Amino acid sequence: MKISEVRQYFPILDQEVNGHPLVYLDSAATSQKPVQVIEALDRYYREYNSNVHRGVHTLGTRATDQYEGAREKVRRFINASLVEEVIFTRGTTTALNTVAASYGRANLQEGDEIVITYMEHHSNVIPWQQIAKEKKAILKYLPLQKDGTIDLEDARKTITPKTKIVSIAHVSNVLGTINPIKELAAIAHQNGAIMVVDGAQSAPHMKIDVQELDCDFFAFSAHKMCGPTGVGVLYGKKALLEGMEPVEFGGEMIDFVGLQESTWKELPWKFEAGTPIIAGAIGLGAAIDFLNEVGPDEILAYEHRLAAYGMEKLSSVEGLKIYGPEEAEQRAGVITFNLDDVHPHDVATVLDAEGIAVRAGHHCAQPLMNWLNCSATARASFYLYNTEQDIDRLVEGLVKTKEYFTNVF
Repeated sequence: MKISEVRQYFPILDQEVNGHPLVYLDSAATSQKPVQVIEALDRYYREYNSNVHRGVHTLGTRATDQYEGAREKVRRFINASLVEEVIFTRGTTTALNTVAASYGRANLQEGDEIVITYMEHHSNVIPWQQIAKEKKAILKYLPLQKDGTIDLEDARKTITPKTKIVSIAHVSNVLGTINPIKELAAIAHQNGAIMVVDGAQSAPHMKIDVQELDCDFFAFSAHKMCGPTGVGVLYGKKALLEGMEPVEFGGEMIDFVGLQESTWKELPWKFEAGTPIIAGAIGLGAAIDFLNEVGPDEILAYEHRLAAYGMEKLSSVEGLKIYGPEEAEQRAGVITFNLDDVHPHDVATVLDAEGIAVRAGHHCAQPLMNWLNCSATARASFYLYNTEQDIDRLVEGLVKTKEYFTNVF
């Protein structure tokens, strides 16, 4: 499928908002869903809605085949070695919390170090804060360059033999920075630490190969990559997962339950307590089929072109400041900015009146906002269904926003 043909599969984009054709520039928060995913969800509920694994009837077998088939699609999508290394979760947040609560609790000791960066989403900050307090470990922050990138020399100084866990976003949800995960993983491993990757903003936009990255854990969400909400994935190396205890307990994840003791199923099911997210996993499988048809490399190249075009056009708006790397090749399809003294919420409100959807606020990244010396920003995030015309509309909307607040105040 050519990327120029993609937009027709997203019916939600063919509407007007506040009397204007919708321009959706908030895919970093959640992406829109193609008809292929919507139809896959509808088909499950209409034709073979059933619980999985335990039933021997026809609908249960069909549901199980589709659910476990989606797991195999994920395995291929991220190039995991084994299907047992793919665990379905409620999303990136749940996956990162699982690693912190299970691996962190079992392996951290007083004085051990956890290394993250200032650009992390709160989902990759708070779990480490909590486990560091519990285990009396030390939470360290890897410095950033002025443009919001990581210097590997800083990484070599910050990650030490005392470091046990390094957890970093593959792509910043604010700056769009694409981080050198493979090189960081090598530094972590040289010091005896594991590498955890928040892949929420990378899995939708580029080819992921967890074996090449050599990360130990990789987390991502379906809803940011054309899939349903409420489902995501935790990838972990089998040897690590086998040594970890579950953090949720109940049905599905047990082998034998006695009056005082219980034993767990093998991977991956020991981490999937209760009725799993069946429809969500099937929808994620359909989303992966769709993205594969377009091609991850093509998606990233297209977003680089959009980012370059967007940065050029937005730079022409007087009083607008862009945050993050100056080179489009160093960032995914995210441009975060502020406009003079206009609050980002006011910017987003005026743009919404023009039918343009952007995100405003701290983007669940308050440590980064402090590092940027601002309380909030506006963010335009692009995906494979956006066009240069969408960016032109954004620029026009920002010019109107500036004129409005100049004239009113």
